[in-house]
Amino acid sequence: MTNGYVTVLWEAEAKPGREADLEAFITAAVTPSRNDAGNIDYEAHRVEGRPGTFVIYERWESREHLDAHLGAPRMRELVPQMLELIDGSIEDGIRLLHPFRPAR
Repeated sequence: MTNGYVTVLWEAEAKPGREADLEAFITAAVTPSRNDAGNIDYEAHRVEGRPGTFVIYERWESREHLDAHLGAPRMRELVPQMLELIDGSIEDGIRLLHPFRPAR
């Protein structure tokens, strides 16, 4: 993986009627995640034209940093709460991206 970093795109759709709850939940999770070791970027977004759909864009210095973030005690506590707010599973919305530069 070039540069060693990993990017995560996570998309989630709120259960009907839980849109504001999911937005508040994500908002509360952003700052602690930004403070985790190895975090480069952690940004939450609303998807235009799709109310209740959110995307989190994260970049981590390495897969090890991402794994440490995902394994943090607070994350284990947050997962059941998040599942109450989203349609589908957490894993369904995750895409891991690895940067590359095409040859010129």
